[in-house]
Amino acid sequence: MPWPLYLALKQLFPTGRFFSFYSGLSIVGVTLGVMVLLIVQTVMNGFGDKIRENIVARDADIRVIGNGILYDWKPLLAELEKRPEVLAATPYAEGVVMMKNDNIPFMPFIRGIDLNRESNVFPLDQFLDNVEIEELSCTLDDLDDETIILGIDLAHSLQSGPGTTLEIFTPLMLEKAKRDEVLLPREMELAGLFQSGWYEVDSNSAIVTLRVMQELYGLGSGVHGIALKLNADQNAEIVARTLQRYFDKSGAHDVRVLSWLKKNESFLFFLKMEKWVMFFIMIFIILVASFSIAVTLSVSVLRKTREIGLLTAIGARQSQVASTFCLQSIAIGVMGVALGICGALLALHYRNIVVESLLKLFNAQNSFYRLYGFEGIPASYSVRDFVLVAIFTLILTAVAGLLPAIRAARLKPAEALRSE
Repeated sequence: MPWPLYLALKQLFPTGRFFSFYSGLSIVGVTLGVMVLLIVQTVMNGFGDKIRENIVARDADIRVIGNGILYDWKPLLAELEKRPEVLAATPYAEGVVMMKNDNIPFMPFIRGIDLNRESNVFPLDQFLDNVEIEELSCTLDDLDDETIILGIDLAHSLQSGPGTTLEIFTPLMLEKAKRDEVLLPREMELAGLFQSGWYEVDSNSAIVTLRVMQELYGLGSGVHGIALKLNADQNAEIVARTLQRYFDKSGAHDVRVLSWLKKNESFLFFLKMEKWVMFFIMIFIILVASFSIAVTLSVSVLRKTREIGLLTAIGARQSQVASTFCLQSIAIGVMGVALGICGALLALHYRNIVVESLLKLFNAQNSFYRLYGFEGIPASYSVRDFVLVAIFTLILTAVAGLLPAIRAARLKPAEALRSE
């Protein structure tokens, strides 16, 4: 073993002690910085992935949207289903209505679906199965032109239960009123509930048949668009661009083709920026730890001035003296990174247990779900993030040892040996 490395380790782990007190504090600082940074990055990845999954589940891979009402949509649907990259397709109509139960009003987002095709594109059966209360559970067979299915949190807001009759007011009433006509609200019975696990959807969505939605919005036989589910190996954005070029060139259908990525581009960009902003903020923890390393090594240089002078006097080169302190800094960084990764993995493994305990302590389970939209804290492990954090931390800790190392290397032997 080279003597600079041996001396560096000897100073970190003095004889008779597991490690030096000041070096231990520096290692703890680096460990905490790496832990916090990795936990934040992994949780942010989890939130991003979970939100993307929910967006795809609600919005499908691609939507072919008419620039007006699509009346001649059946040939378009058949044409899309024949394409090899398309796994399934379904027509839909959607919009906002006012819904009332007794004197409790709400304005949810309502979607009209094709009962024979919807489950091929959206995991609606899974959402219906998530409802654990037997009286409020249902299947698509229970949905008809006289019934409606609500998100579980929307039903709670409306204080509705099995057999509740809801009144639905549509924008078509305003058009009728302009012509001095009166359109009565549509009365529909609650068939059951669905639960997607995303509060934004569960608290603001309702499902009816496509025929009912066409009547509510006065669409006749038209629809608003066609939702597509692609084969697993297909890229939604590339397929969307290909379809848009095809429709623009053929001119047969006046439609816009939007992938779920394009439709939610601004929101997804915000998520990505939020992750990197959090990374930038958390870096300062490691910077503080790096300063503590620099201070610790500077104090070590002052305490060992005579030893440094002795090493120089017996022939040690300046580079060897400097490398002794640089290696200490790197060793602190390596141990801090290793312990930080282990601590982060441990904390992430038990994250939901800790959060559930805290929520029970403060009786805030429902508030957490409504605030974040998820039932637990998601996590998505990225090797790239772990490697990036490790490399960045090692660079910072190595740089932190440069100033004390340079100062030690510049000490003159005669002055160092006279030091008290």
